[in-house]
Amino acid sequence: MTSATVATPATDAGKGPKSAPPEVSDRARHENRLGQRLVAPAVVVMLVVTAFPIMRALYLSLYNYSLTAPEDRQFIGLSNYLTALTDTLFWRDIGVTVLYMVVTVAIELVIGFAFALVMHRVIFARGLIRTSILIPYGIITVVSGFAWQFAFTYQNGFVNGWLPFIEDDFNWFGDPVPAVIAIMVSEIWKTTPFMSLLLLAGLAQVSEDMVEAAKVDGATWWQRLWKVILPNMKAAIMVAVLFRALDAYRIFDNIFVMTAGAQGTESISFLTYRQSIEQFQLGMGSALAVLLFLSVLLVAFLIVKMFKVDLAQARGE
Repeated sequence: MTSATVATPATDAGKGPKSAPPEVSDRARHENRLGQRLVAPAVVVMLVVTAFPIMRALYLSLYNYSLTAPEDRQFIGLSNYLTALTDTLFWRDIGVTVLYMVVTVAIELVIGFAFALVMHRVIFARGLIRTSILIPYGIITVVSGFAWQFAFTYQNGFVNGWLPFIEDDFNWFGDPVPAVIAIMVSEIWKTTPFMSLLLLAGLAQVSEDMVEAAKVDGATWWQRLWKVILPNMKAAIMVAVLFRALDAYRIFDNIFVMTAGAQGTESISFLTYRQSIEQFQLGMGSALAVLLFLSVLLVAFLIVKMFKVDLAQARGE
């Protein structure tokens, strides 16, 4: 007598049955098609506007091209890229840029979330509080940069007088570390409201029923924050961090106004400006611009991978 054989799902060695890929709902497919149609005009306009500058930069980056001698332009292939990637100045500026991005975004995330909680929970004078918090973001970056440069000067500024552990004649722009700190403070003050605005939109999507249910179950405020609020805000936090990180990585205005790149405060954007505008080296400047563009794409990719947000699940599908 033969025994019947029961077919089992294919398995990997040491693993359970393979799970079938999740089916995409009709609603998700419809929203995907609708989203593509809605963004198509903007994408076409952006491609038309940006395609020529990008291609022009790629083209010029392959030449030894200086505005002081435009007739002596020579094709040198990837030599500009090789020169930049083997120069310690380039990697130093990359390190300074990453430092600006990591420190400012981390601090802005904490402060911005605190502001978002206040704006979300406040009952009285809600419009006035939200408007007051957003005022710094409405100020032009160059204006705020000049204001903070004046605040940090030891002759007339108020920062040294407000900090009891700082001497009155301390020069913030005399050494690299305090100069970088001064630029970071100006950047954090200017852009934290933008972070809080994005996080406020994420807080509005958190179900109050879930928070109340956790409260009824005896969860403390910190437990409700870490177990309920933040997990349901993951998509909003990713968007806020992504937008601010890309903006901080391209920092230029505050550096230009406050230090002009002196004392080791130069970012990769300022290095690109210096090569292209101040030294008239369009070939090297274009190569740096291309490298900056590629590094921005890399930063965006790493942030998206780090958060691992399932947008379909975030929409409740």
